[in-house]
Amino acid sequence: MPKVSSVTVPYAAYLRVYEPLAAFPQPERGHWERYAKREHHPSYQDELRRSLADLLPTPPIPVPVHESDDAFVLEADGVLCVCPWRTRLRGWQALDELVGQLPAPVLDAVLPPVVRRQASDDYERWLERNPDARPWIRTSIWQVPLNWFVLVSDEERVYEKKGEGGVPLFRYRTPMVQARRRVARGLRALREAMDEGPLIDGLVDVGRWLEEFHPRSHVELDYGGLVHTLPPDFLDEDHSAADVAEGIEALRSGDGDVAGEAYARLVERWRTARDRQFAN
Repeated sequence: MPKVSSVTVPYAAYLRVYEPLAAFPQPERGHWERYAKREHHPSYQDELRRSLADLLPTPPIPVPVHESDDAFVLEADGVLCVCPWRTRLRGWQALDELVGQLPAPVLDAVLPPVVRRQASDDYERWLERNPDARPWIRTSIWQVPLNWFVLVSDEERVYEKKGEGGVPLFRYRTPMVQARRRVARGLRALREAMDEGPLIDGLVDVGRWLEEFHPRSHVELDYGGLVHTLPPDFLDEDHSAADVAEGIEALRSGDGDVAGEAYARLVERWRTARDRQFAN
């Protein structure tokens, strides 16, 4: 596959759901069956390059004109699963979130108001025809949301300093049934120990999202491009899923001190990562 740009945007982590082919209706299932049989499949960096290339024209193209027909492919327990990119849908959603993340003059310089309004109008019309649409991929820049770690365990942690193509790899992968069970257990512990707050709200949101998918799906938490900005010693020592599990177990047993220590480790670790966003 030709690269549309040699530049990559390396600072995003991903939460993905891989659904079995049986979860898709025809004719979409047939498309993914044929797609999965291909010898090569594009990577997340290929998707980023395409998106970056769309921002170069004048005016820029903030959201692809057509939906992507690419996906990530996974064979787990003898079952072939796919995670559709749905780049257009995710682009619309990211554009909504971008408004609150950048100062207005910067946002207007990158994406003029007329371009954003057109994209917003297109999204509203599309949603009227596709009210139940949801992405298979969630993205977080410069950090991994703490509620994502509730879904996985430290035993599922994979860190390869030289993964495929020599690029570092840091990910967790778990069956959907396990992810849902951990969400339910975590919510019970949190609600018994504290009032409603951002941590609970985030876990409720991700739990509802998981319920949209086939029970034989698999969930993947991938550090993606974060591995390019986080130093090796950070990744070596990063056992955030273990810290989250320790904190939840401590809450269940009524040990607030241990839970507080685990939470403090998490906050400090990921504050260090977020601070890199503003470094020269």
